[in-house]
Amino acid sequence: MTLYSRITGTGSYLPPRRVSNDELAQELAGRGIETSNEWIVERTGIHARHFAADGVNSSDLALEACRHALEAAGRNAVEVDLIIVATSTPDMVFPSSAAILQHKLGIAGCPAFDVQAVCSGFVYALTVADAMVRTGAAKCALVVGAEVFSRILDFNDRTTCVLFGDGAGAVVLEASDTPGILASDLHADGSHVGILCVPGHVSGGQVLGTPLLHMDGQAVFKLAVRVLEEAARATLAKAGKTEADIDWLIPHQANIRIMQGTAKKLKLGLDKVVVTVHEHGNTSAASIPLALDAAVRGGQVRTGDTVMLEGVGGGFTWGAVLLNL
Repeated sequence: MTLYSRITGTGSYLPPRRVSNDELAQELAGRGIETSNEWIVERTGIHARHFAADGVNSSDLALEACRHALEAAGRNAVEVDLIIVATSTPDMVFPSSAAILQHKLGIAGCPAFDVQAVCSGFVYALTVADAMVRTGAAKCALVVGAEVFSRILDFNDRTTCVLFGDGAGAVVLEASDTPGILASDLHADGSHVGILCVPGHVSGGQVLGTPLLHMDGQAVFKLAVRVLEEAARATLAKAGKTEADIDWLIPHQANIRIMQGTAKKLKLGLDKVVVTVHEHGNTSAASIPLALDAAVRGGQVRTGDTVMLEGVGGGFTWGAVLLNL
């Protein structure tokens, strides 16, 4: 029997503190940084984001998202035999946030590791989990995107600090005799490392370099729209599908303009695009599973729908996954 993998449950979690553009603009004004709700919305489509409280880590957000996903799948944590967490803001240098999450779930023994592909992280993690399920290495996996990007933002740079938020999303991916994950396409190009990075590291107990996010927004925009289209088309070709087969496009929620540009290139109406960036901001690796869960629980995306997930992020990394829910 040919093994496949299917998503059987979705879950998400946002920290309680919602920060509107007006509230953020007021905080920035205290630093002498000028911005406004209108300026942010016009350029990004973002109206608000959520920030985690002090002491709340990526694994804490992931735990809540996983509990919701497991409940939706009708599974208990003890049935999980693989945990992959996509994050660029881990709890600590090591061990992995996945190992910490495993302990918080009250289980032990199964493989647990992090994937670091920034905003493409969930697409990367889902592809890895799919491969492991297909080979029989796992039967019930938790695939998670979790971030506390508020910890690495430069609040003196209005072009970046208004973009990002914190949150987590998760899916339960299980072995199946019917196809769920249809195809995927992953890429990276390290020559673009400088346009989106956090160029700092720890050495001898000190932080060397800048431990805050740096982004060349125009360069990212130009590259993102092109590679997202290419990855989506490559994934469709692998699955033997066309744009007409896509019921829903769930892109990385970075900027409404990038999302609109990608949909246009794929000849998809905006009514087929799941959008949560207005309320979540850019939550990096968490953005796709957050949007997927919101769409499932909101009744947009339903069982049997064909869904295209796609992400692009620092590295530069990008990729897409086509699936039947």
